[in-house]
Amino acid sequence: GTALAGTRRLQHRRLVAQMGFFILFCLAPVFDLLRYDLGTGHAWFLGMPWHAGLEAFSRGETDALGAAGNVLLRVFLPLLGTGAALLYVAWRWGRLYCGWLCPHFSAVETINRLMRRASGKFSLWDKKPLPPREPDGTPIARDWRWWPPTIIVAVGFAFSWAVVFLTYLLPPFEVYGNLIHGTLTRNQFLFLAAATTALSGEFLFARHLFCRYACAVGIFQSLAWMGNKDAMVVGYDRNRAADCASCYSACDHVCPMRLKPRSIKQLMFTCTQCAQCLTACATTQADNPAGPLLGWVSGEAARHNEASLKGSPERQEKSRTVVAKRH
Repeated sequence: GTALAGTRRLQHRRLVAQMGFFILFCLAPVFDLLRYDLGTGHAWFLGMPWHAGLEAFSRGETDALGAAGNVLLRVFLPLLGTGAALLYVAWRWGRLYCGWLCPHFSAVETINRLMRRASGKFSLWDKKPLPPREPDGTPIARDWRWWPPTIIVAVGFAFSWAVVFLTYLLPPFEVYGNLIHGTLTRNQFLFLAAATTALSGEFLFARHLFCRYACAVGIFQSLAWMGNKDAMVVGYDRNRAADCASCYSACDHVCPMRLKPRSIKQLMFTCTQCAQCLTACATTQADNPAGPLLGWVSGEAARHNEASLKGSPERQEKSRTVVAKRH
């Protein structure tokens, strides 16, 4: 149906955005778009050296007040402006950066898919295996032979990230040249070994847990989002809860963050607005003339959705009964 086609286009655009930002994340240091050079002691931004403005103070060409003004204008204001823009987007639309741009979340989703084939679960900490099929009915067989590719991809992501992180601190061509010719310095080798080990463990064991509980960028976005009752949320048409009886809770099973999309906003605190649940619902309800039960809502519709989900004890019990019948 139209809703299904729309959500698939949305996922395609999200994939393009994730790939584009991942490439930017890797190449920004190479083209001096953004990095800090430990050797020279200054940053690079958009191909130009970016100084804090303390050189004039060290040469005696300005006083302490002038130096403080340079630091404020060249360091703190740009950082505050970037942070404010990120928080405003989160306040209006939720954690869009996480679901649509963040390089870590794209790694999370990639490893999730591989781990599901290897173990039947997105995470080793999930209590129960996921249903062995996609929302459209395509079977997903659990096979231990997927474990080697899963581990290789996780370690590959970790090593790639370690190298990229190092290029944000040292000249990229020096890092890549030393890596290719096997001439890494002792400190470079130790950094890559430690970072690869730590990131491999995180990618294999704590992916979405890091996003939910440890990522400061994500947590501050969630706090901003929770502060706006009119912000965009995944809305659930509770009046049509009986239509869920034909589904196997596909929206719950596809969520990379292991959330329950048909919940109140407080329980969706770490939602990344990846819209995977919307696509799953549109897929399972493709033949339903009324369309999917999940969709993005904002403003007054978001407030109404929250009130509907909280509901009365009687409605909550009825909803639980409907859900129980699905199983």
